[in-house]
Amino acid sequence: MTTWGRLLAEAPDVAAGVRARFEAHKHKTMATLRADGSPRISGTEVEVRDDGVYLAGMPGSRRFDDLRRDPRVAIHSGSDEPHAWSGDAKLSGTAVELTDPQVHAAYRASLEQVPPGPFELFRIDVDEATVVRLSDTRDALVVETWRPGRPVLRIRRS
Repeated sequence: MTTWGRLLAEAPDVAAGVRARFEAHKHKTMATLRADGSPRISGTEVEVRDDGVYLAGMPGSRRFDDLRRDPRVAIHSGSDEPHAWSGDAKLSGTAVELTDPQVHAAYRASLEQVPPGPFELFRIDVDEATVVRLSDTRDALVVETWRPGRPVLRIRRS
């Protein structure tokens, strides 16, 4: 298990970039694996908090069925239109279902708006985090990737 806290400790700039890109747009894209092994892309909302990365949603969601069967997941931030593009972020890892009613109650209480009724909740243990942005001079693409226990890999593409 790799926590969001480990990413914060080992690569605070990457964590800040991921959080900023994830908070810039409400909707993200999530990839899971169907029962037959084929990919499924779903729209989702993600909460990035100091204590973790969370997915929540209505019971009976196919994407959550996928995660129970195979917890591997990838999530991509929303993206700006090309003329205003300020970067993207990606997380991949393992989804851990949280079923404790007290955890659900605390999560619900922490949100400003939440639909009534039951919901499903997962925490993402982060195995990889990537931020893609333009260089300060806006003449190159900069890709920064963190993996647990490794230095941040920085690639500049002109």
